[in-house]
Amino acid sequence: MDSKDMNNRMKMGPELKIGLEIHCQLTNLQTKLFCDCLSNYRNSPPNENTCPICLGLPGTLPLLNKRAVEFASMICMAFNCSIPEKISFYRKNYFYPDLPKNYQTTQYNSYELSSIGYEGFIEFVGESKSKPDASWERSERNNIRITRVQLEEDPGKITYDEDKSAANNYSLIDYNRAGVSLVEIVTEPDFSSPIAVRTFLNEIVNLFEYLGVTDPSLEGSVRCDVNVSIGGGKKVEIKNISSFKEVEKSIYYETTRQKTLIMHDIDVRPETRHWDEKRKVTVAARSKEEEEEYRYFPEPDIPKIILGNKFVSRVRTSMPELPLERLKRYIEVCKITEHTAKILVNDKRISDFFEESLSCYNSPIEISNWIVNELLTKINEKDRQGLTNHNVRGLDILSVSPSQVAEIAKLVEVKSLNRTIAREIFDKSLDSGTSPLKIIDNLEIEKISDEGPIIKIIQDILKSQPQLIEQSRSNPNVINYVLGLIMKETKGRVNPQIALNLIKESLEDN
Repeated sequence: MDSKDMNNRMKMGPELKIGLEIHCQLTNLQTKLFCDCLSNYRNSPPNENTCPICLGLPGTLPLLNKRAVEFASMICMAFNCSIPEKISFYRKNYFYPDLPKNYQTTQYNSYELSSIGYEGFIEFVGESKSKPDASWERSERNNIRITRVQLEEDPGKITYDEDKSAANNYSLIDYNRAGVSLVEIVTEPDFSSPIAVRTFLNEIVNLFEYLGVTDPSLEGSVRCDVNVSIGGGKKVEIKNISSFKEVEKSIYYETTRQKTLIMHDIDVRPETRHWDEKRKVTVAARSKEEEEEYRYFPEPDIPKIILGNKFVSRVRTSMPELPLERLKRYIEVCKITEHTAKILVNDKRISDFFEESLSCYNSPIEISNWIVNELLTKINEKDRQGLTNHNVRGLDILSVSPSQVAEIAKLVEVKSLNRTIAREIFDKSLDSGTSPLKIIDNLEIEKISDEGPIIKIIQDILKSQPQLIEQSRSNPNVINYVLGLIMKETKGRVNPQIALNLIKESLEDN
């Protein structure tokens, strides 16, 4: 059963409330949040990308990564959050094996305003309105409210023994990730369907790419915990979800579980549950901690950081063009349809590819149509057919450059090729990576515009079918019929406007 059928069957309405805790690693930084260890830990042997600071050894002092504060501020601005005059860090105390210090350095808003961003909202582009499963976009909220954005350190990573039958089960801990800069975005419970959550998450990842703060293709760079409650009941948090697809599935399961409990007059307990990806169920992990259990207190080794108006203004000035801004420009300046503009904007790589193509030949409508209707169609076909390595996605599937698309768009627009021939050339260009102009030179298939060869073809047709001359006096469609015969004879290479004029002249002369 697909998501839409499940959604209809379960009749999920406003009684279902879903809030998100999105964790974005700032992978585009060079170093961790408080030390000089590499931010890119993924190619390091276990526990080698560590130092006394990120391991929390006695006598060490953290040094805040200034660039991490700038990246986090950009995220806050993209989410329309208020940014305080000063920020501070707290120790969140709890024992878990992936925390080498037995506490996490994070931000906390109870005693004072500590988080780098608060009380924001985000309006997102959403899928094309023509898609049937995108109706939730405007039926729920135009904006998703953001409770806070906080900068914190990532914990280490635990690898569990998968052999559950073994007598001595064990877990392995890799602290290479411990201390990596992490931004947590907490939303209000403004979602009421799993499809809405998944669509939102995909678009937020796209936003992170536009900001240039993370590489979402890296494993674990963007993660999400989910809070689910029904009918104003107790909130259940779901953790350990590996992908956005699994986020959607976990919400479906947890909603069904809670509804079943309520139907049988069983209380839903506030707790933290883990998502078991193999069995597709949530599993109780621990009771939901209250804030006082974490024993927050100000981090004594990191003084308050004064941001100030100059810092905020400088970061805001350096902000790149965001998806909604680019969408507006495509529609209003480039005159692209909203549907096409959304498809381009919803994938930064595709949008950047479009921009580069425009720099080669400035024809937004023609180039956007070739990208959306031809290029993306070919990519999806190859992806569906499994003709490529499963690790290769998007533009990497095909050997294509922006100049190739620009060339084919120009050839069609200046009437050198008709669209049928142009599609054939474009296919050859995509398969080989060769310039469309070079393919045309090799095949000699540019349009025939010289009147001499066209007149000879017309005369041959009228000689073989003389009845067409008489029929043309009472039936104007004969001209189009002759044009079709010419196109068939030349495989579409004849310039149609020139041919039509010559057909009219030939018929009148006879």
